[in-house]
Amino acid sequence: MVVMSLDRLIEKIIQTKNPTVAGLDPKLDFIPSFIKEAAYAKHGKSLEGAAEALLQFNIGLIDALCDIVPAVKPQAAYYEMYGWQGVRVLQQTIAYARQKGMFVITDGKRNDIGTTMEAYAIAHLGEVAVEDLSFEPFGGDALTVNGYLGSDGIKPLLDICKGKDKGIFVLVKTSNPSSGELQDKLIEGKSVYEIMGEHCKQWGEDSIGKHGYSGVGAVVGATYPAQLKELRAKLPHTFFLVPGYGAQGGGAADVAPAFDANGLGAIVNSSRAIMCAYKKEGCDEREYAAAARREAIRMRDELNAPLAKSN
Repeated sequence: MVVMSLDRLIEKIIQTKNPTVAGLDPKLDFIPSFIKEAAYAKHGKSLEGAAEALLQFNIGLIDALCDIVPAVKPQAAYYEMYGWQGVRVLQQTIAYARQKGMFVITDGKRNDIGTTMEAYAIAHLGEVAVEDLSFEPFGGDALTVNGYLGSDGIKPLLDICKGKDKGIFVLVKTSNPSSGELQDKLIEGKSVYEIMGEHCKQWGEDSIGKHGYSGVGAVVGATYPAQLKELRAKLPHTFFLVPGYGAQGGGAADVAPAFDANGLGAIVNSSRAIMCAYKKEGCDEREYAAAARREAIRMRDELNAPLAKSN
């Protein structure tokens, strides 16, 4: 039986009894003032100072979450907005999370074709050659990708994923309000998102792991529970990454259809609700990591309640 990257994610979910991923999408507005002040004292109010603040914020969150949350999902845009210094922090965050035993989904939504897509795959999931030496540029375990350029944009990823034990999550039915403008359109009686789901099934056919899921996952939003249920039934071997929980309005009942009869098959993302839990609680900002842990536990228990009932 093939052991794929998403098997490792599923095993972490089973180990922690927690089907959640913490989104690490830091902005300076989210970061406690004591962290920013220390970073600025060291590097000034500069991109370097901002990047240092992001890194220390992330380290605190990872330390607080690593034993109860199986995975983190850093969104590349929140690092790129702080220049090359922020991009360096993306790599450092991935490395630190993996060192702490967490599965890392890099949220880049990359989309291109041929050798350009291969370059993205190498950057985020593979190794790059520098003369006779090889280096892992970012080192994520999985990458979100946009499949709407067709197979030309996905096939360059598959060999790298297979060779390096990595996974991808393809945008299928996204959580944003306007997703239906394209994804709900019908082609010969099938919605565009259903067709994309069928492609995910096809792309992952030769990478089914020991838990019954392929290395090609799908992004399906919590804000569309009916479509979640529909796609779960039609894609029994496709693992779902489910955004839209919490701040975007999705709740535990909305995401329940994403899971299979064993309570597996999906991982639910929460970003702001975890990162900014200290603001919602109104607690001392120095307790931001402890507040994030409390919110992660609350989310875990909320998600597991309907799963326990169904089993």
